[in-house]
Amino acid sequence: MIDHGKRNVLGIGISAVDYAAAVDTIIDAAHNDRPFKVSALAVHGVMTGVLDPAHRWRLNAFDLVAPDGQPVRWALNALHGTGLRSRVYGPTLMLRVCRRAAEEGLPIYLYGSRPEVLAPLAENLTRQFPGLRIGGSRPSLFRRSTEDEKHHIAQEIADSGSKIVFVGLGCPRQEVWVHEYAGLLPCPAIAVGAAFDFHAGLLKQAPAWMQDSGMEWLYRLAQEPRRLWRRYLLLNPLYLALFATQAIRPTAFSDRGVEPQTSEDYA
Repeated sequence: MIDHGKRNVLGIGISAVDYAAAVDTIIDAAHNDRPFKVSALAVHGVMTGVLDPAHRWRLNAFDLVAPDGQPVRWALNALHGTGLRSRVYGPTLMLRVCRRAAEEGLPIYLYGSRPEVLAPLAENLTRQFPGLRIGGSRPSLFRRSTEDEKHHIAQEIADSGSKIVFVGLGCPRQEVWVHEYAGLLPCPAIAVGAAFDFHAGLLKQAPAWMQDSGMEWLYRLAQEPRRLWRRYLLLNPLYLALFATQAIRPTAFSDRGVEPQTSEDYA
């Protein structure tokens, strides 16, 4: 088990952990009814914080920010000598948490996406993990929620008895959601992005060799070019340039961001 704490990657505190440490901390929080904010960030997720000081502040307030992308893991190793041998990929992290939740009797809640995704997702998860209990699910509103709606949603999740909430709203909306609901939920909330579509069987994951070589982005771009071209063709080169800057000047990214002044909840 590896847990070297958080390390600065372009001003974002990334948790230098492996799967075992990440899962253990989440499960411990679930058993103790403790709010615990979790995300798994690839290059795009890191860059949302780099380019937005308010979102950088949110991300730095998370309890666990796993290195989802290989380039993020490489940055941890190169800048901080963490020696991580694998990334902590959000979709895989979700499955490992679900396995432990099934073994230890911790119900889960699925929040986000669309009804046509949530139904096969729940079916596939309970088939893969027969002891898994799904306390409930709710699709995204695809707009900002009102304060009344936010409290109603949080109460619904609490009343379901769920001990872990998985959030699939897309980056950065899901991280905003997790941050803003943390004070309302007595349990871990985990932003997992495309994991919902992957595990529902609606979107194929890249081959293992592409994932291992850091080329998963190319596979995703080929799947959804209109939606993702800006994310990868603009942000990836910028990430590399900023990484080089931090390698030369380690103190270049010491600004942890600015606390948001208003609620920006997305539901």
